[in-house]
Formats: sequence, structure tokens, C-alpha cells
Amino acid sequence: MAKGWRVAAALAAVAAVAGCASVPDRAAPSSVGLFSTGVPGGALPAGWRPWTLSALKKPTEYELVSNHGTTVVRASAVASASGLVHPLDLDPRAYPLLNWRWRVDDLIEKADNTRKHTEDSPLRILVSFRGDVEKLPLSDRIFFDNMRLLTGHRMPYATLVYIWENRAPVGTVIPNLHTPRVKMIVARSGPDGLGAWQDVTRNVVEDFRRAFGEEPGPVTSVGIMTDTDNTGTEARGYYGDIAFRPARLTIATE
Repeated sequence: MAKGWRVAAALAAVAAVAGCASVPDRAAPSSVGLFSTGVPGGALPAGWRPWTLSALKKPTEYELVSNHGTTVVRASAVASASGLVHPLDLDPRAYPLLNWRWRVDDLIEKADNTRKHTEDSPLRILVSFRGDVEKLPLSDRIFFDNMRLLTGHRMPYATLVYIWENRAPVGTVIPNLHTPRVKMIVARSGPDGLGAWQDVTRNVVEDFRRAFGEEPGPVTSVGIMTDTDNTGTEARGYYGDIAFRPARLTIATE
């Protein structure tokens, strides 16, 4: 019985992580509420909202704090997992560059995102995409139906999860161990850069092609998550502003 509850909780977590886009509101294209516009200790900027993985999971705490005069999000996880999500309706071909800032002082020593029971990260950025679910293999469609029955959430067509990993090299694509519709991409790796703010830019169109072998549909949400539920440990991470930007223009010179 206990094993059944653990399986249900794990599957619910997959649905919630991948399904963070399944909310009806839509923000303007490329418009992600900036954490820096918030007030320390105040409400989240417009568009952002909490989301939980499962009633069986303890939620991570998120709050706006000041970092040298700039408002950022501090995430505090104690054997917990939950996140913040911002719905979008965005054409990734027009805004392929995802840029964000994040900081963490210590990695989760036991974490290994290639293993089911140690899949935790002090920092995650999640991007969900729309697509034609009916063209997926029958096994995936059955999984989607089961997740909707179990959690009440409709999973998006596909989700990219950018993580700070302990060992895997930057750029590594790590498949989710429950569903092929979620792929993790290592955006930072190892202890280099700990304790300092890191600026990260990823091309979500190129990453989607590498991860799923096809062209991406519209982006339906972006989210953040700090989780330690599998390792039962503690972690604290910080998130700065997140933005989608057009591709950089190259000016030809003679």
C-alpha cells in the first residue's frame, strides 16, 4: 500500500511539473512578470502564482526579498517540492532566447537527476509547450489520460526543465524517468559559480529540437521550482528576472 502511495505521488508530481501550464489565463506574448518590480515581503508580480505538485508533497516556500536593492525570489525547500508558474501564449520562433538570473550557495549533495529516487535540484526553470497530443504514441496518450484522472490537470504536449545539476555536463539532455514528454537540460553543472549570480541564456527552439526531435509549438508557461523531496534535504535558491527575447541580429560589415 505504501508503495502504491509513493507511485501515485511520483506520477502526480510529473503531471504537476509538466502540467504547470494548464491554467486558463494568458499573458501577452513575451510578457513575463518581472520579480524586480515586486516589493520585498509583498505579493508576487502580476501573472505569477503558486502551484503544488501533490497534496502528498510538502510545498517549498517562495518569497520576494531584496538583493542589493533589487527584488528577487528566494526559494527555501525542506524535503519539499512546489513552484511558481506564469502562463504565456508565446511563439518561440519570434522569441527563442530565454534569459534568466539565478543563484545558489550550495548544491544538493545527494541529488542525481539521472536517478528516480534522487531527482532534486536547487534551481529549475520550466517551459511548457502546446502541440498535437493526438499524434503521440498510444502509450503517451494513455499516460496523459491517467494523469488527468489522477490530478485533475491536463499535461502539456511537452516540457523543458532547465536545471543546475551536480555532475552532468552543461547541455546534457536528461529524460524524465516517468514520461518522454518531459526533458531536463543541464544549464549549469557542478560547484563552479556557487554563491554568485549567474546569467543564463538558452535558445528554447534549438533545445526543443534536440530534446524532442521536432519543431516546438507555442510556449504556454514558464515556471520556477526548487525541490528536495526525493533526497529529504534542504536547499535555498534565488531567482531573478526571466524574459523571452528575439534572436540577436547579426549586422554584416564589409
